[in-house]
Amino acid sequence: MDKHKRTAHRWPLLAMITAGVFLAAGSFWLVQVMNRPDVSFNPDAGDEPDYIIEKFSFVRMTPDGKPRYLFHGERLTHRPHSDVSIVERPILKNLTPGAPPMTARANSARIRHQDNEVDLLGNVDISRPASATTRAMQMQTEALTVLPDEDRMKTDQQVKMTMGSATITGMGMQANDATRQITMGRGRMVYPPPAAR
Repeated sequence: MDKHKRTAHRWPLLAMITAGVFLAAGSFWLVQVMNRPDVSFNPDAGDEPDYIIEKFSFVRMTPDGKPRYLFHGERLTHRPHSDVSIVERPILKNLTPGAPPMTARANSARIRHQDNEVDLLGNVDISRPASATTRAMQMQTEALTVLPDEDRMKTDQQVKMTMGSATITGMGMQANDATRQITMGRGRMVYPPPAAR
């Protein structure tokens, strides 16, 4: 009878030891998995979107509280790992006081937040109406990088630009909207005779 009582106390003790061993082994396995350089287990290694905004509109203001530019689109997807946003059907409108508004449209855009740059991609179309000091301007290219806070844009793609009745085509361009300076790569300019203007 004494022998039976001693054996009965061993079973709960054995069960606790076994459970402790499994718990320790499980904890060790979990630590090993979390420390493995495997992107499927590392939440920071992937670049899954952290937010998506439909039909958004964003206005950047000047220091004195006036709108500087307006940026809107059909859909914005932000990826936190690269800090890049992808925009579908973007429209970027420059609203700098004292300057005619310039509107840029494209199939898509990539906003590089750390660089404060916007890459417009696919069927990029820029338009600016005529004003008292400037002629109307229209420009088409396939890719254009815009630095909206600096009023600058650049591309290494072919550009076709129409200013008034003159047409300019070239490979590559850099433009500063604040100073009204445009530098184009090697290309061609078609300027109609006075009677056709």
